[in-house]
Amino acid sequence: MAESKNESSTASTDVETQPQTNRIERDEATPAAPGALEYDYTNFYFGAGDDAFALLEPFDDWWQQVRPSGYYLYELPLHSQPSTRVDVEDTKTGEIRRGLVNFASYNYLGLSYRPEVKQAIKDAADLYGGGSSGSPILSGTTDLHRRFATEIAEFKGTEAAMIFPTGYSANVGTIAGLMRSGDLIVADQYAHASIVDGMILSKAKSRFFRHNRADDLDKKLSGFAGKKLVIIEGVYSMDGDTPPLAELVAVCRKHGARLMIDEAHSAFVFGENGKGVAEDQGFDADIDIHLGTFSKSLGGQGGYTAGSRQLINYLRGFSRSRFFSCALSPVVVAGLRKALEIASKEPELRTKLWDNVAYMQKLLCDAQVPMGDSTSHVIPIMVRDDARIFAMGEEIFREGVFINPVKYPAVGKHKSRFRMSISAAHTHEELEEGAAVIVKVLKRYDICP
Repeated sequence: MAESKNESSTASTDVETQPQTNRIERDEATPAAPGALEYDYTNFYFGAGDDAFALLEPFDDWWQQVRPSGYYLYELPLHSQPSTRVDVEDTKTGEIRRGLVNFASYNYLGLSYRPEVKQAIKDAADLYGGGSSGSPILSGTTDLHRRFATEIAEFKGTEAAMIFPTGYSANVGTIAGLMRSGDLIVADQYAHASIVDGMILSKAKSRFFRHNRADDLDKKLSGFAGKKLVIIEGVYSMDGDTPPLAELVAVCRKHGARLMIDEAHSAFVFGENGKGVAEDQGFDADIDIHLGTFSKSLGGQGGYTAGSRQLINYLRGFSRSRFFSCALSPVVVAGLRKALEIASKEPELRTKLWDNVAYMQKLLCDAQVPMGDSTSHVIPIMVRDDARIFAMGEEIFREGVFINPVKYPAVGKHKSRFRMSISAAHTHEELEEGAAVIVKVLKRYDICP
């Protein structure tokens, strides 16, 4: 076991050297060319010329320069389950950093590695094998898929539900499956990329209203006489805040618009029964389309759409992202069914999660760390320093915390941040340790006093 090259690494973080082949090829000591860090992905979106590959070489030249300067912090390989502590491969140094406090993974209820969930997965593998080997409408549907769809509908309190391979495909398939050219879709300006892509594929007229502003939604819907769909989220993934449903529902009623809510980050954790923000705010019955994922709170994979029986039957024939995809693996479905059972039977998991959220918010607030307007388990640490966020991220990573840096174009320019995910499985000691590292680094950069 090699010692860490970074003397400031926490004592609890062990470091193990990886083979040289896993390291970034470019010499980490060579600085990026002047101006290279001022560019980002958007500078390589359009290019001149007739060759579809014309942008590949200039992009690769830029990528080889900037990756060691911080972009390597994305796609770092984990060598452990997504628990509250993780072993992460440092592709810049070729080391495995062990025992990092994990604020990067979702897994909000700590269910992905529960023994019961893993056993359900093993049992399903023995019976069904590894994958579905077919699309849902042909050979890919098993009895597990059917039962799980029924269980999701019962949990959400809807007539029916449909399972998708991913949350992304759920949004794309539902939106493009329902709306057509000549219709109108209005989404919150902070809507997830999968929502935006679904809007584009639908060929409907697309508008965006100012974040959580019912008055602006009213303006965007005014004067349109055709079919209208409004799309919002339960918890906005980069800001951690929730929508004002009372105001938004009133505007939708006024204009005869259908309302869809993506509860990817809020289902199974918000509300008295964990059904989501719609339940928490008392507007379950006013939502026309309930959509969410299984990769966040249930710690698995996949997505769902829940609503009326007629809606789900229609989408079976028109959701191309489901229709033409291989069905979710039955071993994943088995784990998800067990995770849903645990989440339903153990409401104390949600209680523990919200206790941890309050505890972390206090730790950060006491240190005067800027956190934005989060009211959830997704806590943005607002750095607002695009030029230095990667340098901060490297120091936080090397000193024992795994957390995601986020900068433009994932968020607006000068709105860079670290996105912190809190789990019910975190101990107070882990929260304290992680907060201490983050605060120490932020102080070096004058982000907090």
